[in-house]
Amino acid sequence: MGDPVAGKFELKTTKSGQFMFNLKAGNGQIIATSEHYTTKAAALNGIESVKTNAADAAVDDQT
Repeated sequence: MGDPVAGKFELKTTKSGQFMFNLKAGNGQIIATSEHYTTKAAALNGIESVKTNAADAAVDDQT
């Protein structure tokens, strides 16, 4: 049985034929949107980068 609050990445094609992804929370809310990539491989690379780097990302509170 999976984690009920786990998020997921949705890979999409833009109207201009580029690629991008959304990171959605377990409740379906979009919590992050990527830049546009010219290739699918680059977008997948972006997803892997977020998976790798976000776990240890610091919070820079500039409020």
